[in-house]
Amino acid sequence: MNVKIEESWKQHLGAEFDKPYFTALTQQVRQEYQGGPCYPPGNLIFNAFNLCPFDQVKVVIIGQDPYHEPGQAMGLSFSVPEGVAMPPSLLNIFKEIRDDLGTDMPANGDLTRWAKQGVLLLNATLTVRAHMANSHQRLGWSLFTDAAIQALSAHREGLVYMLWGGYARSKRALINGQKNLILESVHPSPLSANRGGWFGQHQFSRCNAYLKEQGQAPIAW
Repeated sequence: MNVKIEESWKQHLGAEFDKPYFTALTQQVRQEYQGGPCYPPGNLIFNAFNLCPFDQVKVVIIGQDPYHEPGQAMGLSFSVPEGVAMPPSLLNIFKEIRDDLGTDMPANGDLTRWAKQGVLLLNATLTVRAHMANSHQRLGWSLFTDAAIQALSAHREGLVYMLWGGYARSKRALINGQKNLILESVHPSPLSANRGGWFGQHQFSRCNAYLKEQGQAPIAW
């Protein structure tokens, strides 16, 4: 696994690459990819960082791990490439955006346009074995992605953190809630969303209102 990560992120996370856990993680991930299909493609493992430089982050959306079926994962939490059917969680995200902001449902689930506006679409685990959800959860990725969240919290302020579901909400302890806006809700998956607590939260309009207060351009969701 060659670590090719955007330069501003490398400045803040470079020390992680030299730690024993990351050396072991690299070896294990390389073995996994050699042993059978894993996702996302190797060149997209750090896609969230490469599309959204450290100093341009405005919003952080934390997912758990990549989609595990062929063609879905692209290194951005919740996102799928154009031409791939939208997973149910992503459909519920778009439905809430439509209801909150009055926008049309998008034609595809590629969230690259969000990333380029400053939305860090960060999965806590950056790789997965085909057909096996959470199969790489214990390899050590969370140490690295936690370091990324902590770096943002230490060196940036006025950001919006969207924490959806119990796992993402467990990351709240890493974030300075006094200098940033933290928006929490249930996960947008049908199992959680249909029980209540996802729809009608107006997170996307609240996010944009906060960004405007900080003198930042809102996100075109």
